[in-house]
Amino acid sequence: MTPELVMDIGQQALRTTLAVAGPMLLAGMVVGLIISIVQAATQVNEMTMTFVPKIVVVFVVIVVSLPWTISQLTTFTQTMFDHMSRM
Repeated sequence: MTPELVMDIGQQALRTTLAVAGPMLLAGMVVGLIISIVQAATQVNEMTMTFVPKIVVVFVVIVVSLPWTISQLTTFTQTMFDHMSRM
């Protein structure tokens, strides 16, 4: 196993992680920003008003993007098994 191969595997793992987690994080961030703007405008500082919509939106994004996420993780896993079989 060469250092270049290890770096390539690490880069692929990071890219896959960011690609899979990105939509959920982005959706949670956008909802949090919108709720913060609404709270600042109305001066209502209720903590549950921030958490519940974020949880719901992240759950919906997980359900919607699940087939794509499984495809990405399956592709990454198959690539790793291909690398192991060549060694």
